[in-house]
Amino acid sequence: MSPETRDETIRYTADVVLLAAGHVLLIQRRWNPYAGSWALPGGHVDVGEASLQAAVRELKEETGITVPADAFVQVGVFDAPGRDPRGRYVTVAYTATLPELTAPTALDDAADARWWPLNALPPLAFDHATILAAMTR
Repeated sequence: MSPETRDETIRYTADVVLLAAGHVLLIQRRWNPYAGSWALPGGHVDVGEASLQAAVRELKEETGITVPADAFVQVGVFDAPGRDPRGRYVTVAYTATLPELTAPTALDDAADARWWPLNALPPLAFDHATILAAMTR
């Protein structure tokens, strides 16, 4: 089998761009890769779960904030090779907007969770800056 046709293990994830009052909600990663770095809330899609349900679940698990599935709009699919140092990951990103800032609680994989002004973001893990940039296209 040539390298062009060999099978590749692909992991499926969902990420959330939650907006409110000119801010985006970010989590500080508790674990590697990128431990201590800021990232969008998100994570693996569980067996039998759709990416939208994973986005809703991961947001709640990492920040304590619940947003109903029907409030989300898909931003896009991000699948560039090398976007995650652990291997090949494909993510579906979703966005929702809250009417006001809601206090997050860092839970699960998050060491911290806070709202950041869109015009003063920290460096972001993975390709999350690319996902945010897709919001303005």
